[in-house]
Amino acid sequence: MTELILTMFRTNNATLAWGDRIVSPLGLTSARWQILGAIVQADRPQPVAWLARDLGANRQNVQRIVNDLEKEGLVSFELNPHHKRAQLVVLTPKGQQTYEAAISFYDPLVRELAEGLPAEDIRAAQRVLSALRTRLETSAGE
Repeated sequence: MTELILTMFRTNNATLAWGDRIVSPLGLTSARWQILGAIVQADRPQPVAWLARDLGANRQNVQRIVNDLEKEGLVSFELNPHHKRAQLVVLTPKGQQTYEAAISFYDPLVRELAEGLPAEDIRAAQRVLSALRTRLETSAGE
């Protein structure tokens, strides 16, 4: 398990650096891109705390990045009818365009990355990592 965890750490660092290279022409980092993706993937506008929860990230870090994205015109805030202080985060048209551009850079590169890796191995790795994440999140509450 230790070797798996060390490999995950190294792979995570390599993945973030890879993502940074992909989206740097758009003025993004992997962290900013992840947040834009979380907004896109949500079925409705969400407050920062929910985005952070979905990403498994620190709320304060997500808030800082969302504030930066707002200053750059990629996201905006809307009133939350369920909570006066927790505004909802939404993509602006510029944010949507930037996200779509990032995906257009990513798609051919991820296909290239997957070349030669059997789909069943990718699915197995995803299952193992998901189970490990669940166990880690559960043990964090102890």
